[in-house]
Amino acid sequence: MVAPSENVAPFKLGEHDETARASTGALVLNDGTVFNGYGIGAVGRQIGEVCFVTAMTGYQETLTDPSFAGQIVAFTFPHVGIVGVNPEDLEQISPAARGVIVRMNPTDPSNFRAVEHLDSWLKKNQLIGLAGLDTRKLTRRIRDGGAPSGVIIHSSSEAPDTNSAILEAREWPGLEGMDLTKEVTCKKPYIWDQTLWKLGDGYGKMASPKRKIVAIDYGAKHNILRHLADRESAVHVVPATTSANDILALQPDGIFLSNGPGDPAATAKYTTPIIQDLIRSGIPIFGICLGHQLLATALGAKTAKMPIGHRGANQPVKDLGTQKVEITSQNHGFAVQSDSLPPGIVESHISLFDGSNEGIRVEDKKIFSVQYHPEASPGPHDSGYLFDRFIRMIDGNA
Repeated sequence: MVAPSENVAPFKLGEHDETARASTGALVLNDGTVFNGYGIGAVGRQIGEVCFVTAMTGYQETLTDPSFAGQIVAFTFPHVGIVGVNPEDLEQISPAARGVIVRMNPTDPSNFRAVEHLDSWLKKNQLIGLAGLDTRKLTRRIRDGGAPSGVIIHSSSEAPDTNSAILEAREWPGLEGMDLTKEVTCKKPYIWDQTLWKLGDGYGKMASPKRKIVAIDYGAKHNILRHLADRESAVHVVPATTSANDILALQPDGIFLSNGPGDPAATAKYTTPIIQDLIRSGIPIFGICLGHQLLATALGAKTAKMPIGHRGANQPVKDLGTQKVEITSQNHGFAVQSDSLPPGIVESHISLFDGSNEGIRVEDKKIFSVQYHPEASPGPHDSGYLFDRFIRMIDGNA
């Protein structure tokens, strides 16, 4: 575990009293709907796709997940912020989301790992937040009408300008057709050796690798890399535009395609030739989330925007091979179209919510991918076996 940072001012009980806050914020949707609230976090305005997340825990991981780039995140659980924030529960160094919406004003933290209040962390990371909104009404609006474009506003001294925000929201093109991978991918290659977190010990370090895995970073969550390192693998992380020749020059035993944000059809314009060359190399490949969609596209399948995306930690998925059901963590607004899978590409997993595709495998090749997040932090952990499957493929035991 980490000790409280000397650079962070200690939070004081009572300083985040909801009754003392003025109505200084608003969420404005592209259909003209306005949700009034009061601002938390940074002052300003930001535009993005408004989505909701049903998870009751892991809000810090959610806000730093690069897959949420371009999105304003509304939490359906009302008491977000109650365990505070700490430096360990980050999926990237800084938030990827464009805004955060909560029902109740975040309370003073009551957790032994807390280092600072959510509000101060939002301010420090220039992330705009709103509290006091009717998040149930907002969730129903998204559920029934799809994820809208919206503008989140936190004004410190005057009423938010909602009229101009309506026009701004209507003019924003939305995530469909938008490539966001280049915004979140790493700028240069690096080696990852941090292993999974343990209570009392914090994160470990992998010292004696048995194999080498190249992870293509489309917006990779750190906990994915930790799972690979925890399984005694040296993880070489490379930017999304790295050529197949440069990847193969590293002589990897396995190739991992990471999660990430945006429309896979837009990102696939430059990733498809790379992935197709990697497929022809015969090296085992494992993809997650956007990596799953890009792999499927490279194999000849198609993707499409979902009417309602999957975002939360309670998503049931059926493994069609074992007939077992897993409760999974998910975050995606696009999906592989099952009826577009070419011969030789087998649908391996499906959603029990809407029947959409959740995984594929390639016949007679060591290649598979899933739409959901088996590395889920803080959970659930039903799907961790997929990392073991990948390692067995690499080692020739599957």
